[in-house]
Amino acid sequence: MKIYAKSYFSGAGGMDLGIRQSGIEIVSSYEIDKTCCETLRLNFDHEINQTDITQITVLDQKPADVFIGTFPCTKYSTAADIHKTRTGDDLFLHFFRHIALARPEMYVVENVPGMKKFRVVMEALTRLPEYYVRVECPVNANMWLPQERKRLILFGSKRPFNSLEYPEAKPIRLKDILDKDPEIEIPKYVYNRINGKYRDRPIISDPETDSIAPTCVAHYSKDVSTRLVKDGRRLRPYTPREWARLQGFPDDFRFSGSDHDIYKQVGNAVAVPMGRWVGEQIQNYFSHMISA
Repeated sequence: MKIYAKSYFSGAGGMDLGIRQSGIEIVSSYEIDKTCCETLRLNFDHEINQTDITQITVLDQKPADVFIGTFPCTKYSTAADIHKTRTGDDLFLHFFRHIALARPEMYVVENVPGMKKFRVVMEALTRLPEYYVRVECPVNANMWLPQERKRLILFGSKRPFNSLEYPEAKPIRLKDILDKDPEIEIPKYVYNRINGKYRDRPIISDPETDSIAPTCVAHYSKDVSTRLVKDGRRLRPYTPREWARLQGFPDDFRFSGSDHDIYKQVGNAVAVPMGRWVGEQIQNYFSHMISA
């Protein structure tokens, strides 16, 4: 059985790529950011819609079996507490609107674990009539990648979701994603942070001790001094390609924009193997549905 999915808040396509790797066909992606849409078009041949989801109607879109929503996590993250911006937003309501009107067989939400603290959001996404819901939290990218990245994955389906299968394979190591002595500009402020001239010290990962990287974040595009790696010769920031590998993007995946744009797109993306895992669970659900 061929399964068709639609992707909302698609970003640079981490979830899209993982879903496609699982054997599911994506018919449409919806994303507001111009650079992200350019990246999507460089790597996918399905319909890419650069649009504001709050301004589009639902029932005149292409149909799909599965709707996947990865709406922005910035205002649900504990990091937002620092700036008093952990307020949530109403973008989830527009994904909810699409589910409520189109009634797909399944819907999936990916966000940070902090979303659970927003009762209105969780009520809307878990109490839709006729849907069974599973909330898996945390699902950590460190099962596949040398990166600590905890996420909430919510599955809503019209039939009970029998079981989930987690990977048994060991993740790749940090040393496996590093380039040997790459050319990279190291701004002066990196050394200032290393030398304690900032409030916070950098988070340093050492591949020789099998340590893993902290969560890839979008604001790395503004300050590469916050996360550094030892490469055997020096202490340095990650290159854009290494940053992408930390999220599971293959080297032939092409990004639009500057290095700063790449850091931002990667930091906002869903880890590709996590997306593939989501797709595999979707496949299992539909397989059980057919055999029932």
